[in-house]
Amino acid sequence: MKNPSILAVDDDPVIRHLLEQRLKKAHYRVQVAEDGYVAEKMLRTHTYDIVLTDLMMPGDIGGIEVLEIAKEINSRIEVILITAHSSVDTAVAAMKKGACDYLEKPINFDELFLRIDKIANMQTILRSAQDLQVAMDTTENVASSTIQNLEMQVTGLQNSLDRIENILREDHVPDDIKIHHALDIIAES
Repeated sequence: MKNPSILAVDDDPVIRHLLEQRLKKAHYRVQVAEDGYVAEKMLRTHTYDIVLTDLMMPGDIGGIEVLEIAKEINSRIEVILITAHSSVDTAVAAMKKGACDYLEKPINFDELFLRIDKIANMQTILRSAQDLQVAMDTTENVASSTIQNLEMQVTGLQNSLDRIENILREDHVPDDIKIHHALDIIAES
């Protein structure tokens, strides 16, 4: 995935604008939401690869809730939480709920871009692995079907050989009739 789609959520209009401009300038596809309520609506109507959300926002839907909503909608969405209040406990809680990363304000954009690129690379590897699994499953199904068909053909040929052997062992039947019956069995096969 070259340019992941990103939803940036922050109640501070300056930070939101800065995130939007810097992410667009770095050639990421980005949309912004001014709070958790708008973010929830956008998550339910659009598809995103990454959600970048402020941890502390007014209202009942803060960063942790945005994380939970995103993961509920699509477990493959990666969420990076941003906070001005560094707290190991909050970071651990966010990671347990599925956040892939945690950044402190002021945002170091070089660090953010590295993390986004890391996520994009991991998602590309995951998609490649899934594509490989589908290809392997298809190959396995085709091989299994081919083996089953070959086993049925071998069984049919073995039955024909057994019938031919039985005909050729009959002592009371003339040889030319044995050969004729054997050739008929071969023709049927």
